Amino acid sequence: MAWLLLGIAIVSEVVGTLALRGSAGFTRLWPSVVVAVGYGIAFVLFAQALKTIGVGPAYAVWSGLGTVGAALGGYYLFGERLTAVTVVGMAIVVAGIVVMNLGGTGSQGG
Repeated sequence: MAWLLLGIAIVSEVVGTLALRGSAGFTRLWPSVVVAVGYGIAFVLFAQALKTIGVGPAYAVWSGLGTVGAALGGYYLFGERLTAVTVVGMAIVVAGIVVMNLGGTGSQGG
């Protein structure tokens, strides 16, 4: 269940980050509201996930998949460039998350 909460937290954080871009420096109301709600949900769920998942692996997944999600969202929503080097970098980030979780510190019991 903690991993599901972490996954929803990551999606919420990415939505908030993409809305941050769309808020034009908090000058547009509805994207700004999405930023606040997205980050609020993200941090509450991340805190709940940390009750079970170790901080290191949880933060690696949070930051790594959040980074990849934001880059992909920027590409699809805002036409930002994704180069071959960028895609390789994202693959390295995901590989690092997998390796870190294989290290055996991924959970404190459930």
